[in-house]
Amino acid sequence: MPASRSRLLAAVIGIALAACATPWAAAQDQKPADQEKKPSAQPADAGKDDKKKIDEFAEAAAAINGPAGNPECVWLGQRVVNLLWRDDLDTAFRHLDLYDRFGCPGAHIQASFRCVVRQGNIDPKSPESLNARVHACWVNPSLPPATAAAPAPTGTAGAAPPAGTSNQ
Repeated sequence: MPASRSRLLAAVIGIALAACATPWAAAQDQKPADQEKKPSAQPADAGKDDKKKIDEFAEAAAAINGPAGNPECVWLGQRVVNLLWRDDLDTAFRHLDLYDRFGCPGAHIQASFRCVVRQGNIDPKSPESLNARVHACWVNPSLPPATAAAPAPTGTAGAAPPAGTSNQ
């Protein structure tokens, strides 16, 4: 038991040192002009992001019956699906362990990931499109697959006749 307490004490001290050193190092790098601009911009963005998250959790809770609609299941589950899409399997499995520990249904992860995959490729330069797709699939895993561009209707003016027919 004393060894585990000493490890816990070492971990707490390490975390405390890291927490104290990070703000000091960040303060050394900032310029006075940056310090005046950043405080006014951050609270507005943070409030906007918080409101968006709350709305997403409320939407999921309203659409999903059972534990998959709980905020902790929504948050962890969407992260797992996102990480699986990006091939970060080690991190996804660690999050999946937490997801299971909260009593969240594993079948919902499977159905949501299947939905994301069926929707097709996502622009890697636009992470918001991935987040939006993951959320949409989380709320409704049975979304129909995205379709390719609609085929051109046949018999339109100026279109070439089908092969094997004459244009008389």
